[in-house]
Amino acid sequence: MSEAATIDLYEVTMALSYLREGMTKPATFSLFVRDLPPDRGFLVAAGLESSMDFLSGFRIGSEDVEAFASALSRPSRDLEFLSGMRFTGEVRAVPEGRIVLAGEPLLEVTAPLPQAQLVETYLLNQVNHQTTVASKAVRCVLAAAGRPVVDFSLRRTHGPHAGFQAARLSAMAGFAGTSNVAAATAEGLPAVGTMAHSYIEAFATEEEAFRAFARAHPGPLTFLVDTYDTEEGVRVAARVLRDLDRGPGSAVRLDSGDLGALAFRARTLLDADGLPEVRIIASGGLDEYAVDDLVRSGAPIDVYAVGTRVGVSADAPFLDSAYKLVEYDGRPVMKLSSAKVTAPGQKQVFRRPGRPDVICLREERPPREGVPLLETVMRGGRRTAERPGLAASAERLRTDLSWLPAEARRIRAPVAPRAETSEGLAVLTDAVRRRIEQQVVAASPGALRDHRRKAPGSQRSIPM
Repeated sequence: MSEAATIDLYEVTMALSYLREGMTKPATFSLFVRDLPPDRGFLVAAGLESSMDFLSGFRIGSEDVEAFASALSRPSRDLEFLSGMRFTGEVRAVPEGRIVLAGEPLLEVTAPLPQAQLVETYLLNQVNHQTTVASKAVRCVLAAAGRPVVDFSLRRTHGPHAGFQAARLSAMAGFAGTSNVAAATAEGLPAVGTMAHSYIEAFATEEEAFRAFARAHPGPLTFLVDTYDTEEGVRVAARVLRDLDRGPGSAVRLDSGDLGALAFRARTLLDADGLPEVRIIASGGLDEYAVDDLVRSGAPIDVYAVGTRVGVSADAPFLDSAYKLVEYDGRPVMKLSSAKVTAPGQKQVFRRPGRPDVICLREERPPREGVPLLETVMRGGRRTAERPGLAASAERLRTDLSWLPAEARRIRAPVAPRAETSEGLAVLTDAVRRRIEQQVVAASPGALRDHRRKAPGSQRSIPM
């Protein structure tokens, strides 16, 4: 099977019905996040590049058809007309690394309706996971306040592919390196790593372990010093580094206990031994909250190694993301379900200096000084440009962080900006709502009355 079979079954059932009914006109789906997770002041757009890789190679093969048929308990011949289907549509998207807010489309897909429907699951999977992790990673960089942060997440991520993505996204967010050798090699990232407690335990004493490690590695050394007694471990590490004249560039790593207090004590011991150049690396259950606390305490930690909590975005492991039909065959459509109202029509988002973003219709005149966020990245099922490197995405993120209000960058109790809605989008939304309500009245007057009674807030509001 190909990646085309990485799909929720209901995408197949809907596509089959569309094809049977001859509904193959262009449809536009908008992918967005309804609301930010708690304690998030912004999101970082990510997942676009792997999504484009998927769409570029999307092709339903005979094995995929057999898988669909088996799942539906139908003979393969009933679905054979799906075989050979490719993605031939257009994609407009926010480039990776840009900051996005609630309600703003991260991407919009326009393609024949069955195609646009069949790619929903994969696109949501990629954008949801990667945007979540990228947003968590950049918060660690902000918390570290200029101190290097490195990625130690691979062993705890939800599979090796997720670990690769976490390393890549962390680098985009500004991390200084990763323990993931595959990601470091593929993406040209610095690889980092030292030793585990098991290495220390394999030797009779810590000093034997440190000296053996030094014999195997000629460059700067990092010794893990908290296997037994942390203060004694620092003393032993200092003695070995001093005896071997290996202080410059070397470090000790603290991995457990009160990292702040231990860092202060380790710094005192290293300085007393004439090793002020030896750095202190902290690891062990860290995320942006712990890093923020340590930085604010003045702990003399030079490098922060973050892993589990960042690689799985432990406090906010998912997004309230959606992929919703907003136009079919030139007809704007919307959803009126309680608390899940969507806005109709193809859209654009404009970023304005010193002012809130504004969500407009695609064809609307841009606001003064507005910079469009969505770019056309695919036409006719092909990329419109070469795949950009991580450096370009990282630069976008640095630029957008300077635009973001300070209260949105806070680690605790951030205040997320809210995008405004253009007059054109508001007018279209009201018109489509009235059209749908008239249709509902014609079909069942009681249904509209029940809908209005359940719907929260003003009928004028336009949540995505």
